[in-house]
Amino acid sequence: MIEPKEHAASKEFLALLISGNRLTCSEFIHEYSQKLTIQELYEDIIKKALYEVGELWENNKISVATEHLASSIVEAILNELYGKIISEKRINKKVVLACIESEFHQIGIKMISDVFEMNGWNSYFLGANTPIHDLIEFIRKIKPDFLAISLSIYFHLPLLETMIQEFKEEFPELTILVGGQAFTHGGQDTLLKYPNVIYKSDMRSIELFIKNINENG
Repeated sequence: MIEPKEHAASKEFLALLISGNRLTCSEFIHEYSQKLTIQELYEDIIKKALYEVGELWENNKISVATEHLASSIVEAILNELYGKIISEKRINKKVVLACIESEFHQIGIKMISDVFEMNGWNSYFLGANTPIHDLIEFIRKIKPDFLAISLSIYFHLPLLETMIQEFKEEFPELTILVGGQAFTHGGQDTLLKYPNVIYKSDMRSIELFIKNINENG
């Protein structure tokens, strides 16, 4: 069976990440950025490789140091790509993006932030380990159209539920988008209890959601 080019590329990128050579990783991604859209690059190469890094770490096949280095390299590359991402066409929409408390894997939600930016939104990316109280205060100040939350570790699902319940009290009309690697282990059914929570499994579904909002309000 012949592997899709993007799958083979994600495997190659994974090997480069594990080797820890930032320059080689950067050159590899910039080469593919000439062939793929940013969305394809993020979803089919970077995200797949990072999920593999996470699985290797969870199964004690790589060290914490190697996992941290891989994450650091990817974050640096995302910053390098920002010039390809920012859209000159802006719309009057705002989204706040964050990881819940105790979540330190912020790359996935950073890529989602970039997808919003590409579609003209004003993204407020708060990053990893955002305390609920501080997030609530920030939402009060910014008054966004949506909140997007990433969950990378399945055992943090109760923390996510606590956050959702608090936001239901504070902002009953606010729609919360949720996704992340944690949901490859299940947990989507838990979110069905909350009518204002929408689960999205990948960047393509997020972008379709954004385009629908842009076109239909």
